Amino acid sequence: MVRTEVVSSRWKADRVRSAATTIFAEMSALAVATDSVNLGQGFPDYDGPALMLEAAEQAIAAGVNQYPPARGIAPLRQAVAEHSRRHYGLDYDADTEVVVTTGATEALAAAILAFVNPGDEVIALEPFYDSYAASVDLAGGRLVGVAVFGPDFVLDLDELRRAVTPATKMILVNSPHNPTGAVLGRAELSAIAELAIAHDLLVVCDEVYEHLIFDEVEHLPLATFPGLRDRAIRISSSGKTFSATGWKIGWALGPAQLITELTAVKQFLSYVSGAPFQPAVAQALDSCDDWVTQSRLELQGKRDRLAAGLRSVGLEPAMPDGTYFMTTDVRPLGYADGLEFCRDLPRRCGVVAIPHQVFYARADAGRPYVRWAFCKSDPVLDEAVRRLGTFS
Repeated sequence: MVRTEVVSSRWKADRVRSAATTIFAEMSALAVATDSVNLGQGFPDYDGPALMLEAAEQAIAAGVNQYPPARGIAPLRQAVAEHSRRHYGLDYDADTEVVVTTGATEALAAAILAFVNPGDEVIALEPFYDSYAASVDLAGGRLVGVAVFGPDFVLDLDELRRAVTPATKMILVNSPHNPTGAVLGRAELSAIAELAIAHDLLVVCDEVYEHLIFDEVEHLPLATFPGLRDRAIRISSSGKTFSATGWKIGWALGPAQLITELTAVKQFLSYVSGAPFQPAVAQALDSCDDWVTQSRLELQGKRDRLAAGLRSVGLEPAMPDGTYFMTTDVRPLGYADGLEFCRDLPRRCGVVAIPHQVFYARADAGRPYVRWAFCKSDPVLDEAVRRLGTFS
């Protein structure tokens, strides 16, 4: 018997206007179908520090496989707080001002759901990570993009100031910025801080790429700026810092009252997060600064390696100051539309990338741009460039 699925239109909730099969799923399926080199989805093809991996194995073997505490195990919360103190001089109480989450994505969703009411506006840097729109939709809010547009990918401060209205509740700041690789400087962050204070706005800081920065560029947490410590929620993750994206161990730091509200939502999303991974991440935060430094330097080399390769095939990259993504304008290869280019590329030469326009509310602003992930082994990057050289 053949079953035909019929989904009634009246069953579907319309609160998540942005919910659909993501471009990442589409392109990853294309990569498998065409045996392509996948420079699309942002995950490394190499593991994190051996100390961390071994600690997780030991925790599993020791029976650390049941529910951890709702806010995360004490050693991990303490390691997160100490990491913040050591790197940025920001002090947080590990018991009341830190919560462990199922990746940074859950922390972002919980923060938005905890504080955004229907009709509230959330300002975010456009282009933006795709979960922002879905989370704001779930909360019934309205996402307002502020341009970080090409070819230079610099925050438009005048547009930022114009974007604030009486309905604005939150500014969502992602720096280092996915997908552009931009890192906000002191002047830009000062402008955001001044606006947040002047208009009594909550600031949610997506800092997952905090250690993936290049060329002596500095990551400056907004919470270090005058008046921001008490209105900023800082979010980060072990996934990017320690090349463990599949572990989904993230965290949020902020004033106790804000973290309590965020935790109240988080408990009904995942409740708790990966028990055996938590002690492993705590050890990595405490002991693997040297590994992080070496990893960053190696990643900078991969950035430069892929950039040179892209130039060799006629694509000039906008060199990123952070993250593990770089952007090119594909018009030199005869394409006005990055989505069309990315759908053609796997079949034409066996490489996968991601079109920028999927990260924009104003798709035309990102139409000619494509994002490439360089967090891959050197042979993989070299093979991708070799295949791109056959593009015709």
